Amino acid sequence: MITATPAPAQPASWQHQWREAITDPVELLRALDLDALLPSLAAAGARSFPLRVPRAFLARMRRGDPADPLLRQVLPLADEDRVVAGYGLDAVGDLASRAVPGVLHKYQGRALLVATGSCAVNCRYCFRRHFPYAEEGAAADRWRGALAWLAAHPDVDEVLLSGGDPWSLSDARLQELTDGLRRIPHLRRLRVHTRLPVVLPDRVDAGLLAWVRGLHLPLVVVVHANHPAELDPATARAFAALRAAGATLLNQAVLLQGVNDDPKVLAGLSESLFAQGVLPYYLHQLDRVAGTAHFAVDDALARRLHQDLRRRLPGYLVPRLVREEAGQPYKVPL
Repeated sequence: MITATPAPAQPASWQHQWREAITDPVELLRALDLDALLPSLAAAGARSFPLRVPRAFLARMRRGDPADPLLRQVLPLADEDRVVAGYGLDAVGDLASRAVPGVLHKYQGRALLVATGSCAVNCRYCFRRHFPYAEEGAAADRWRGALAWLAAHPDVDEVLLSGGDPWSLSDARLQELTDGLRRIPHLRRLRVHTRLPVVLPDRVDAGLLAWVRGLHLPLVVVVHANHPAELDPATARAFAALRAAGATLLNQAVLLQGVNDDPKVLAGLSESLFAQGVLPYYLHQLDRVAGTAHFAVDDALARRLHQDLRRRLPGYLVPRLVREEAGQPYKVPL
């Protein structure tokens, strides 16, 4: 009797992986053999900005290491509950730049659509952790208000999709949006800011790639990795597929104490990104949002780190060191 060889197990869909993300800090720490960190967890901070970590991202963390740089980015700590002068709810002036619900207009020629409040991972340093997504999502009225505003502003030729994470939307919702953008003749580029190809690479599936290939506008995808340990063969495959579909890939990182405030780490990040087909773009100083002060790196140290990168790397691998300041017409170089 011949027994058929079982077919290899198919990877779970990205939607299933999304639903299976870890949302309990205790479960996260126990999965990493870090019960000793339980007393340091946040209380109020974790309630107002809950933990969310895909298991694909958890798999890249080091077990038993309380200083793991990926863990530090997602674990809600009691430090978040401290009130620190100079750290507010809207550090980059998002609400002051609101044009219509869901549209932020800060910079000449560009407009940002807040596509959704959903993210696959809740980064503890997030500058929109206090953003009122329920009132300010561009998708809430099926894009009508946002598209009408864009159509009425011919000086805007580039649209940015942000959030939350715009690729947390279904392919059908993304198609609905870009069908609307197709009717606005003065648009020249589409930019997507997303962390999903890094933290949940299986989001880059056949449906998303078909959407990318079908776009009528050139697409720039700005991904977000802060440490070389975030990159693995799965991210390399996702990036390669996006490039093959026609996207230009850039990375923006945030300078974070205890994560990447080291020239060797930053140089390694740039080298690893380039090896996977992604060009370093921005290195942001921390946005001063309430609950994030423990990640702050002094400006003088930030400049020294950046100078060290210039010595170590060719110019095209050195991201621009910037800070976003409310009311400024561009990202401010440091």
